[in-house]
Amino acid sequence: MQEQVNTYDERRPAMYATRPRTDHATSHLVCAAVTAPSLHNSQPWLFTGRDRGLDLYADLTRRLPLADPVGREMVISCGGALFNARLSMRHLGFQPVVRPFPDPWSPAFVARVAWGPYDGPSDGEELMHHAMRQRHTWHGPFRAASLPQPLVDELRDHARAEGTELYALGLRGEERGLAELVREAERAHRADPAHVAEVNRWTRASHSGRLDGVPFDVNPWHPDCTSLAGRDFLGLTRMMPDPPEVWPARTGTVVVLTTSRDTRGDWLRAGQALQRILLYAAAHRVSAAFHTQPLEIPPLRKQIRRTITAGQYPQMILRLGFAGPGRPTPRRPVAEVLSADRTWRHVSRPLNRRTTWSPASAQPS
Repeated sequence: MQEQVNTYDERRPAMYATRPRTDHATSHLVCAAVTAPSLHNSQPWLFTGRDRGLDLYADLTRRLPLADPVGREMVISCGGALFNARLSMRHLGFQPVVRPFPDPWSPAFVARVAWGPYDGPSDGEELMHHAMRQRHTWHGPFRAASLPQPLVDELRDHARAEGTELYALGLRGEERGLAELVREAERAHRADPAHVAEVNRWTRASHSGRLDGVPFDVNPWHPDCTSLAGRDFLGLTRMMPDPPEVWPARTGTVVVLTTSRDTRGDWLRAGQALQRILLYAAAHRVSAAFHTQPLEIPPLRKQIRRTITAGQYPQMILRLGFAGPGRPTPRRPVAEVLSADRTWRHVSRPLNRRTTWSPASAQPS
């Protein structure tokens, strides 16, 4: 039976229990929220604590202007943080009351999460909450063992519970076609000096002291060692264009997360669904690798929508499989992303005039 991560409908009358102390409870929510994954570990989120809950903002200064010009992946990342906050609130025994994009004049204001009525967490919610610290992004080949089909079906049910679909590629032709598109996109990124520079800005030495970005030692494998090309964070392909060995059988199960439309609300739903899938998978010792490169090139994204996802908008491409212990990437401390008494007005400043992000610029592709 499908477990629900409940979101309370504030229109219903209910008995309220005493809310936990705002300072401790808010820090607890944010500490959980920041464990969500993000593009290049950019962590594009900020929070404001309130007496009745938490406000979530997108930090536009951390958007990647080349890989993510309209902010789609930034909103997806914030959706993952939002799901973690919801799940953490359930862990404390309260129903979250969520208002997405509550202020149309503030596009960076992603969601407001308020404390709802007391309601103890379910076993499934506690299972995912416990997995929050176990989940780490994987960057290499998996073990050859396939995911059990019942687990794939459960992951699909979790995606649907958040208003999205999870499409598992079951045909060799489909996976081969998607692999070609991933490779074409990654080739284009590697050949573009501006894209290479953007990746380099978010790649760092393992002991640099930075608390964001991708550490050098997180991916010791050649990025092309499985069927789906990975991002070349280390610049290995410039020194070694071909991998020493390729393991197609260790690619894992390839899935595409989709939505029926392509609005900011859909991106936010996709982020929440993604994190829910990742946590449920992690609770079953399944890791995930991200391959969003073709979704960052509009013609290739349209081709995936037309040839693979039957008209659904692809939001995320993943490999799922069994792997060893993942290496955790660092996170900025709660004190750096949480404000107790003010809103984050500076997050609305665009990075430059050419790449200003606004609701009007977020059109379907």
